[in-house]
Amino acid sequence: MKKVRIGFVGVGQIAKMHLKRYQEIDGAEIVVACDVNEQELGNVCERHGIPNRCTDFRELIARDDLDAVEVCLHNNLHAPVTIAALKAGKHVYCEKPIAGSYRDGEEMVKAAKACGRMLHIQLGTLYSKDAKAAKRLIEGGALGKIYHARSTGYRRRGRPFVDGYGTDRFVKKEIAGGGVLFDMGVYHIAQLLYLLGLPAIKRIAGRTYQETEMDPGRQRSSGYNVEELGLGFVTFEGGVTMDIIEAWAIHLDAFDGSCVIGSKGGIRLSPLRFFTNVSDMVMDGSFNLEADETRRHAIDPAYGAYDSSQHHWIAALQGKVPLLPTADLALATMLIQEGIYVASREGREMGADEVAAKSKSCAVSL
Repeated sequence: MKKVRIGFVGVGQIAKMHLKRYQEIDGAEIVVACDVNEQELGNVCERHGIPNRCTDFRELIARDDLDAVEVCLHNNLHAPVTIAALKAGKHVYCEKPIAGSYRDGEEMVKAAKACGRMLHIQLGTLYSKDAKAAKRLIEGGALGKIYHARSTGYRRRGRPFVDGYGTDRFVKKEIAGGGVLFDMGVYHIAQLLYLLGLPAIKRIAGRTYQETEMDPGRQRSSGYNVEELGLGFVTFEGGVTMDIIEAWAIHLDAFDGSCVIGSKGGIRLSPLRFFTNVSDMVMDGSFNLEADETRRHAIDPAYGAYDSSQHHWIAALQGKVPLLPTADLALATMLIQEGIYVASREGREMGADEVAAKSKSCAVSL
């Protein structure tokens, strides 16, 4: 298959992880990288053998030797760069979350459809062994009628910058858009929406908190103004519900993994466990997912297209598999996240349409 030619916008921490993953994929060719930090840009290009570089993303997206552009920038920069790249005729892979607000994410999805280009959002949890096996269990009817799910994410003391890692850009709303719900929650919420079949969102309730003590000096210098704990409750069309808890910092031990509950059985993720009754006896089960992965790679030539978000993107661009609806999943996730923020601010449950109507652009142009 012809190689997919890619241009990178941003060469920070996330981009480095993506570049390392592409080294495993024969179908990917990194043609050019762009960043305003010229020294780091040069280091990354040398390390990964990227032949071209620039400091203005407009120069990158204007090239005629690219099939796709990868956007690895902070959240509020996603929409302007993604939309410009789509309009320049490029397919776009954007880092999570889709944007800094529902309004901006919606504009990205609309632009992709209008331009006839693919938009892929980095939702790495869709490709985990747990998620792939859980999807098969659900689609095979093992859970029966599904009625509730729980989305969880936990760090004891893991706030970016103030707890010792990352930059202060992760904790400034004007750049990041949000805190733990955007940083971690997107992975867990989107994963459950995928397992549930992306049901329509009806109502959203929630609260956010920033109460745990932090280093005063780093708090002042960072301008920390996002949440460290996010709680939510979502009602979907048809009556299925989901509760959410995401913590960057909390005085508790680890939460259990996310789960999906049905009339015949339930599953818990990380690691995958299956709960049901067999011959009128309560049964807790586990799976040999390593053996299952080995077998499926051997018997299904397309299975490798789901090894990672990057593997899937390249395979979709080559026409080997249809692209998973990651943009729609990420946009629905953003609606839930923004709904939690609005519900917390207004102190009441919100209708999904109301949340969407209240959303405002927070896009920052380069």
